[in-house]
Amino acid sequence: MQESIEHLAPWMAWWVAEEPLSREDQLARIDRWHQEWADGKSTVYGVFREGVVIGSVGFLFRSADGTVREIGYWLHPDHVGHGYATEASRVVVDAAFMRLPYVQRVEIRHDKANDPSAGVPRRLGFTYVGETAREKTAASPAGVDWVWAVNREGWTESQHARP
Repeated sequence: MQESIEHLAPWMAWWVAEEPLSREDQLARIDRWHQEWADGKSTVYGVFREGVVIGSVGFLFRSADGTVREIGYWLHPDHVGHGYATEASRVVVDAAFMRLPYVQRVEIRHDKANDPSAGVPRRLGFTYVGETAREKTAASPAGVDWVWAVNREGWTESQHARP
């Protein structure tokens, strides 16, 4: 995780500020995520390769009623560019639409300046729906999020089109 801090600081200043965590604090964070999932709230999934954590995918609320969810992701810099964020995000979207019938839309938001993050929604068949301004909190972000979305029906159709 420590190696990821410099890599993530421009995009996730809020997360980097929490690091480094002690082992006990990391375990408490994981316990909190388990409880949040059990309570029907947001959660975070680890991305593993050969038993080692290489990143995570968050599954977050975007609407009060839970019908719109957001995916956020990060990877250790040694694992960027290998399709891991795309595949992990695909699994989370599949789970959202197969296991949570009230979820009607899933979004991916990323800073406009973060070109690599744009590849994930493109590869998954999300539609670019626009920009939204936000507080500029990190070193290099534009302070503008690109918003991508797919609805339940669109996801089903895009999955049938996959090779």
